[in-house]
This record gives sequence, structure tokens and C-alpha cells, in this order.
Amino acid sequence: MSHSPRTRTVVSCTVLLVAIGVGVTACGSDGHPLSAKPYDAADDISFNVSADDGKKADPDKPLEITADDSDGRITDVTATDAAGRFVAGELSADGARWHSTSPLAAGARYTVRVSTEDEDGAPGRKVLDFDTSKPTTKKRLNVKFGPEKGTYGVGQPVTAELSAPVKDKAARAVVERALKVDSQPAMEGAWHWVDDKKLHYRPKEYWPAHATIRAHSNLAGIKIAERLWGGKAKPLKLTTGDRVEAITDAASHSMTVYKNGETINTIPVTTGKPGFETRNGVKVVLGKEYFVRMRGTSIGIAEGSADSYDLPVYYATRVTWSGEYVHAAPWSTGSQGSANVSHGCTGMSTENAAWFYENFRAGDIVKVVNSDGDTMAPFGNGFGDWNLDWKKWRTGSALVADAPDGPGPDAQLRLRPESV
Repeated sequence: MSHSPRTRTVVSCTVLLVAIGVGVTACGSDGHPLSAKPYDAADDISFNVSADDGKKADPDKPLEITADDSDGRITDVTATDAAGRFVAGELSADGARWHSTSPLAAGARYTVRVSTEDEDGAPGRKVLDFDTSKPTTKKRLNVKFGPEKGTYGVGQPVTAELSAPVKDKAARAVVERALKVDSQPAMEGAWHWVDDKKLHYRPKEYWPAHATIRAHSNLAGIKIAERLWGGKAKPLKLTTGDRVEAITDAASHSMTVYKNGETINTIPVTTGKPGFETRNGVKVVLGKEYFVRMRGTSIGIAEGSADSYDLPVYYATRVTWSGEYVHAAPWSTGSQGSANVSHGCTGMSTENAAWFYENFRAGDIVKVVNSDGDTMAPFGNGFGDWNLDWKKWRTGSALVADAPDGPGPDAQLRLRPESV
């Protein structure tokens, strides 16, 4: 039988050069395996780790697998640790070598499954188990996902708080690759570095209604930078409710509320007057407070001035940390639907505010259009994440080619003044 020649990278089958662990003898002293038994290309592959000498592999160095005979080739490699994490890798075009491209975890147990074929296409298979050594440093980067487990509106981002700052772009890439967010139904999404210790994750569009979202970390045991290794993280599961969104038109003094795309209410409102204009853009409900005492001094209004106020406020739905709410404003019912007279909040009748309070949850969308105010900031004053278009959002990822090397947008101060 004739065979077409194959281009091979031939590696000595006597002793494998060691990158991690110790060398493994690739061939016996009796010559080519064909002299003793039917040829199996899996008999002629070498690993740069060993499971038999009691030594543990160095997780700082890549895993390498080599075909030591020109008559066989590697066709597939699967490497996983005991936690089910896969190791990414690259196989050379001629099937002579496979090497890992993602870091190994420290203190982990790995199983490597290698598929091969000989020049006639006959398959072979080899399995190796090995352990990696533990890191010498005790510094760990722990991750806390947010928000708390529960059901949220479709605008709710997933957050990740890191226990230590990560500034270097390469180190950020290691972290980001290990932070996984999956949803049912599946959605395209990305992380955005808010600062050195905080990331937000959102899909390209709002989450679907009644979706399930899971976040988990594969960072444990992974080297991030010198003297910094991945630590623990508790996985998170969220669900979304109906798609509920309020669109407030500051020019027409009207709020329209939609549920799953259908209009369910139209409410006359008042928004911020000149000098106190309500922010434009998308905000996300942060929480609800049945009663809030609001004072003008909390937003810099001098006590006793013409704009000073000190009022009990009911059915207050918070949309910024700096004190913007949707709330009951019985003192301004004469202006609701016709004029903007508030200090930045969206005011409505007590009856309408109670309805809004009952029908909105954290994560639901509150959008303001046609106000003379600034646009809601993406970060630091609540969740303004949706005010970045998708292209701009992705530049905050360490895995995007044109992402900046430094920290993401600076977080604003988390103040809690109240406006009415």
C-alpha cells in the first residue's frame, strides 16, 4: 500500500526536554513499536509532565504534548482539572505538537486525553493524570459577585468586586477570562472595568424577560501576576422578571410605562426645573423606600433660601445614589402634566406613586428623554451602564484589542443626598 508523505516535526524519542515536571521516556530500547506489537500512534506521544515520579508540575509553565514519530500525529487534546475547567491550547498544523495557551491552576489535579492517528488513519488514545504544585505566595484575589441572589428587572448588570486592585492589562485579561456569565436564553455580553477593583457585566441589549443568569469564577489557583493568585468566589444565580420600563418625556411632562412591550399606564409628572434639571438617559431602579425625609441641604441648597425644603416623601423609588427618585409629590399636583417644578426628582400624585412603587423592582428601567439636564453617568451614581453604546462598552474590556491600558472610567463619589 502506498501513502502520501506527511510533513513532520520529528522529536527525539529517547528523552523529552522538560518544561515542567520531569522528562518521560518516549520509546523503549527495542526500537520501533512495530517490531513488538501492532502500531498505535498513541504509544509515541510524550508529555512534559509525569504522573509516576511523585513530583508536581509547575503551573507557571505550559503543558506540552509531542508526537515523537513521523508516522503518527496528534488529532485532539482535552485537558481539564477536577473542577471541570478546560485548558485552552493550540495544535500545530502537522499534528506534531500541542501546547496550552491558558494558564494552569496551582494545587490542581488535571486529566489530559490525547487522540492520535497513524499514517493509515487508525485511531489511538492516551490518558494522563498529573498534579500541579501549590503557589508559594499567600496573596489571593477573591471575587464577590453582585447583586444578591434574586429576581431583578431586565436592566440589572452583574457586578464583580475584587479583593485587591488589578491595574496591568495582561493581568486584567487573566481575571476577565476567568469570570464567566451565562444566561438562558444565551446573550452576547461583555465585562467592563469600572476601576481597578470593580467590573460590570451586561449584554448588548437588555436581558430577556424571565431569563436565568449565572455568574461564576474559574480564577481559583490561577496565577494573575507576580505574587498574586486567584482565590475564592461564590457563584451567583439571578432571574429576570417581566420587562418593565418607564419612559419619562420631560418636555411633555408625561411618563409612559411599558410591560413586555405593551403600554400599561400613562402618568402626568413633573421633573426638574431650571437649575435642577433631571438627568437624561437610562437609569436602573436601585431600591424602594416607603418613607424618605428629603432636605434641600443634602444637595447644597442653603437652609432658609427660596429653594430650601424639608419634606416627608412617600413611595420613593430610588434611581441614583445622589438622591434622584420617582416619588409621591402631592404638593405639586397642579403642575404635574404641565410644568417642571421639582429639584430633580420625578414627582407624581400619591396614588400614581403608590402604583409605580408596587409595579417596579430593582433592575427595572427608568429612562428620561427631552430634559435639559446632563446624561446619567455610566458609573458611580447607580447603574447608568446602558448609556454607553455597545462599541464603547466593549472598550472597557481587557480582552478587546483597542481597550485602554489604564483603569476604566473613574467611579463618581457614592453620595446619598435627596432631591424632590
